[in-house]
Amino acid sequence: MKTQDFITRENQVCAQTYTPLPVVLHKGKGVWVWDVEGNKYIDMMTAYSAVSFGHANERLVNVLTQQAQTLSLTSRAFYTDRLAPLLEKLCAMSGFDMGIIMNTGAEAVETAVKVARRWGYEVKGIPSNQAEIIVAQNNFHGRTTTIISFSTEAEYQRDFGPLTPGFKAIPFGDAKALEQAITPNTAAFLVEPIQGETGIITPHPGYLKEVRRICTENNVLLLLDEVQSGLGRTGKLFAYQHEGIIPDGIMIAKALGGGLLPISAFLSQRDILSLMGPGSHGSTFGGNPLAATVALEALSMLEEGLIANAATLGVYMNERLQNIKSPLIKEVRGLGFWYGVEFNKEFVSAREVCERMLTKGVLTKDTHKTVVRFAPPLIITKEELDYGLNGFEEAIRELEDEKLGGFNQASRE
Repeated sequence: MKTQDFITRENQVCAQTYTPLPVVLHKGKGVWVWDVEGNKYIDMMTAYSAVSFGHANERLVNVLTQQAQTLSLTSRAFYTDRLAPLLEKLCAMSGFDMGIIMNTGAEAVETAVKVARRWGYEVKGIPSNQAEIIVAQNNFHGRTTTIISFSTEAEYQRDFGPLTPGFKAIPFGDAKALEQAITPNTAAFLVEPIQGETGIITPHPGYLKEVRRICTENNVLLLLDEVQSGLGRTGKLFAYQHEGIIPDGIMIAKALGGGLLPISAFLSQRDILSLMGPGSHGSTFGGNPLAATVALEALSMLEEGLIANAATLGVYMNERLQNIKSPLIKEVRGLGFWYGVEFNKEFVSAREVCERMLTKGVLTKDTHKTVVRFAPPLIITKEELDYGLNGFEEAIRELEDEKLGGFNQASRE
């Protein structure tokens, strides 16, 4: 079957909640994937950071296979010998005391919301059902009904009401706005250290330090969504470590499953998570032995140079992107192995750029039609990174010629 045949079949039976690029992938290995027609592409998106260790990573596949042949799922009705080692490792690496293991990033965020509200009522003394959680405008934390209730993207909410109350949105990167928004009923500030879905928006240096101070002084929990930014993506284990702060809780997911299984976690301190007793939360698959085993191995691999690779090659990646001079490009921003290139929408859409990159053997995806995202696997080499970035630049030059009738070479230098 050809590419279009698979696309047509899928569109007949799959609700069209996505707009994929016109490529049908069949297999992957390392930083590379192949489509059903045998074409080879470099993966510069890694499933929104979930495939940080590359496709079909041998070490992760091996531990997955061994554990699948031993014990895969029991539910949390029983203890297993795999959950404690994972949480011990997570706590040792992060500095937190305890965690709740779930499956997806959205579930980790939902967990954080429940924990923050319970803490607000039982510790801070907020009157029943009056707790507020402050969030940032243009956030993206997931797709559940409660999470879209504190989105500021109208399309995420359209026809899904009534929405969940108890949230207040302020401008991202504005510490003064946070200070002014806090009331006696504020339980937490829930925010991404770097906004991903909006287009890799990085706040000004010192923002998180100021936020930490404000939350501490006002007895408000600081909860950071590190689902995309965490686990080495920005050149440190967690993005907040660039500011040298310690939040009250973090959400992690995506890369934690090694690109093989969904697994997520909300991590916090004992005095906060001890409020969650039997019956307060749960998940049939949360913390299952199979996912826990893969996650434990993934964490060990992170400590073996992958974070340093993201930090070092991330600087090189930034230089390469910044040096692409084109009237099509409006701005380049990001950190480590996580960059967004925003395009001037009057000239070209980011979708067009991604489709043109496809013809160069480079895979990534746009967001909001204006930004091309780059999140290569943490295992990528300089040569492989150059392959992806060369394809990106070739695509831009071709589009310049088509959209602008050529672009003077001297102005690129």
